[in-house]
Amino acid sequence: MSEVPVIELNDGARIPQLGFGVYQIPPEETAAAVRTALDIGYRHIDTAEMYQNEKGVGEGIRAAGVDRSEVFITSKLNNGFHRPDDARRAFDKTLQELGFDHVDLFLIHWPLPTLYDGDFVSTWKTLEEFKKDGRARSIGVSNFQVAHLQRLADETGTVPAVNQIEVHPYFLNDEVRAYGQEHGIATEAWSPIAQGKVLDDPAITRIAESVGKTPAQVVLRWHIQRGDIVFPKSVTEQRIRDNFALFDFELSDADFDAVSALDNGEDGRIGPNPDTFDYVP
Repeated sequence: MSEVPVIELNDGARIPQLGFGVYQIPPEETAAAVRTALDIGYRHIDTAEMYQNEKGVGEGIRAAGVDRSEVFITSKLNNGFHRPDDARRAFDKTLQELGFDHVDLFLIHWPLPTLYDGDFVSTWKTLEEFKKDGRARSIGVSNFQVAHLQRLADETGTVPAVNQIEVHPYFLNDEVRAYGQEHGIATEAWSPIAQGKVLDDPAITRIAESVGKTPAQVVLRWHIQRGDIVFPKSVTEQRIRDNFALFDFELSDADFDAVSALDNGEDGRIGPNPDTFDYVP
């Protein structure tokens, strides 16, 4: 079993740098996929209320026979529940769906700056309650821009443990990532292979051939070397296994820089812009 690096968060919690994501895995397939990932060696699972598969995550963990204390579980507050009382009810449901008495990390999924009068601060203060009572061991945010993070710093007392943002070779998102580094906020990279768009890039396929790895392994290894926390998703056992096999090779400085040079700035973004995104399911 590969030894996955562990990153210490700003509150002292420790998170495996590589995890298993369940975004877009159908609820009825989630338990089997999670069990497969845990059997392979993953000990970090990333889900969300919006994915509607938290129940399958809990079932998969129990089916794998892995002790709850060995698995780092993240979930996220759905966009329709930013008001404090709504957030409390939604969090209770998350724990009920998972079948556990706590999560290791709970995030605000999107800042939604154009909804709820732009008030994500009261939402954050509600997450502080979950951390205080121990039902969320760590709390953080997802898709927060620098201005959103600065507002939390100005108006609340808790620095997010992580910020889960879009990051991949075509969109380095360096401004947000640099703010996180300066303030002790770990960066989690969602869509780490840009939904597969980077896998046919000539620079990446060249590196993959030279190191004897797949293009996906090259990109995920690039994330690991730059310090990102990643959780690739797949329902195919071989791909789940391949995505875990990142620790028997390293990219040279030249290869690392070649991947980083693929950045297209804002033009490389494939997901919604958090400054304007106001989707509520």
